[in-house]
Amino acid sequence: MTIRPLADRVVIKSVEAEETTKSGIILTAAAQEKPSIAEIVAVGPGGVVDGKEVKMFVKVGEKVLISKYSGTEVKVDGVEYSIVRQEDILAVVEGGNEKPAAAKKTAAAPADGAKKRGRKPAAEKAAPAAAAKKKPGRKPGAKRSK
Repeated sequence: MTIRPLADRVVIKSVEAEETTKSGIILTAAAQEKPSIAEIVAVGPGGVVDGKEVKMFVKVGEKVLISKYSGTEVKVDGVEYSIVRQEDILAVVEGGNEKPAAAKKTAAAPADGAKKRGRKPAAEKAAPAAAAKKKPGRKPGAKRSK
């Protein structure tokens, strides 16, 4: 049996919720949130809905973000689906689980090989330290008088 949505309706299938957190804690079924990412299984034809022309912007196979408690849940042949209006779809998920490419740095590397963590090269560190040691009129460790 198949489901064919009418007008601006979309049939979606929820993506499996993660059973463990990033830190490795296993969640029970009651503690898991309803997944907000779903895969589109079928798309209605669009047309005139409530006196307005509706064009369908989503396609079968796309992953989308949906409102948390939107749509009507149905079970067909042991598989759970939700039927939502296109307006309840918040966004289309593009790209999948890929990590974003690192930004390229245009600054030149330090000549003496100092790391890029904000440290000054050895030549720049030595000059201010030598000047601080030889201040006239003060002994190291002496307290100032007011």
